[in-house]
This record gives sequence, structure tokens and C-alpha cells, in this order.
Amino acid sequence: MENSSGNVYKLRLMGDEHLDLVLGWRNHPEVRRYMYTQHLISMEEHQAWFKRACADDAKCLLIFEKLGKPIGFLNFSLQGKGRVADWGFYMDPDHQKGDGRHLGLEGLRYGFDNLKLHKICGQALEYNNASIGFHEYLGFVQEGCLRSHAFDGKEYNSVICFGLLAEEWASDKVKV
Repeated sequence: MENSSGNVYKLRLMGDEHLDLVLGWRNHPEVRRYMYTQHLISMEEHQAWFKRACADDAKCLLIFEKLGKPIGFLNFSLQGKGRVADWGFYMDPDHQKGDGRHLGLEGLRYGFDNLKLHKICGQALEYNNASIGFHEYLGFVQEGCLRSHAFDGKEYNSVICFGLLAEEWASDKVKV
């Protein structure tokens, strides 16, 4: 996928060869603490998820690379027939400052330009200030709050909901 960062950053479809790497990132404590499911995921559970996702036309699993090296994961899940998708993402916990911004920009380009989405939706646990700020930085609008919605094994947490429309992405308002 051509990008505006001189091909430093790139998205590619996730393959079997990425399973170990993505599982390592997902199970890292600094990634896991911001997920709805916070238990350590086994390789068997991870492989079953990957197999289901690959068989589902509504799912798009992507690897984010910097100079050819995988440093992040991003996915889109289409919701119904209206070209609306939820997105989710996480980075290698050892990524460099600023790489996440590029993951977001490349992900939005992919969603709006390649997948031809009308709207991309995101969610963040109420205590994930970095994700909330990230969505706002990228131009997402806070659309609601699912109160006391996600149980992490100890307590319920609210979920902040975001949305970004294709016409907002196309406007100068969102160009970062």
C-alpha cells in the first residue's frame, strides 16, 4: 500500500507467519491491561481466533510495518451492510514514539481508501487516556459512553465510543 511517509510505514495482510509475534504483543501486560479480555491468551486460543477471523469476510487483519519490520497490529470488523466498521489496534510495546500516529494514519487511509468505508468506529476503556487522546488527535468524535460495560475480572468499566466519517477524514479538519 502506497503511503505518504515515503514507504517507511506500510500495512500488509496478517498471515500465519505473524501469529507468534502478534500473540506476544497481545499478551504483554501493557497491551493486555487495555483489552476487554485481559487473561493470558494461549497459542491454541490465538490460532482458533485467527482461523475464525480469516474465514469471516467481515474481518480484515493487518500488520503494520516500519522499514519492513512488523511493529503493530490493526483490524477492521465490518458491521452489517452499511460500510461501517469497528477498528482495533495495538503496537509492539517497544515501538518508538511517533510510530503509533503513523499506524493510525495508515489505518484510516486503508479503511477509507481501500475498504471504502463510510464510517470507522473505535472504543476505549475509560481509563485508557492514551487511546482516548489518540482517537481525538485523529479527528474522531466522541459519540457516547457505554456505562459500566466491560468487566475486567474485578470491576466494571465504562467504554468511550468514537466515530469518524469518510467526509470528515477527507476534509482538511482531520489532516494531521
